[in-house]
Amino acid sequence: MTFRRSIIVVVASTLFAMPAVAADKPDGEAVFRQRCQSCHGTPQRPSPLGPNLTGVVGRKAAATPFAYSPALKASGLTWNRATLDRFLTAPGRAVPGTRMVISLTDPAQRAAVLDYLASRR
Repeated sequence: MTFRRSIIVVVASTLFAMPAVAADKPDGEAVFRQRCQSCHGTPQRPSPLGPNLTGVVGRKAAATPFAYSPALKASGLTWNRATLDRFLTAPGRAVPGTRMVISLTDPAQRAAVLDYLASRR
């Protein structure tokens, strides 16, 4: 085997053995901006359509100033990764009677948004 061919074999085998790169994972902030921010405001830009989600992880559902649905107020949920994941997958199934109708059915996008929300304190 020639030296050049040996180098190609080594480089190719290294590339195929590498784990998936971060580019394969959706950007949580980008997904949030595309799918969530039109309804869920920020401290700098409140929205009448949905509550601000800054600091949502670890917070009781319906605990901030907003006109929440009676169903969400009565849900007794505390937002953690598991409850947010279930709610974002199918809001109406997780909390029947909620006003939120948009879901994030793609597990990778949902995980990226959950990472992003957890970072917003």
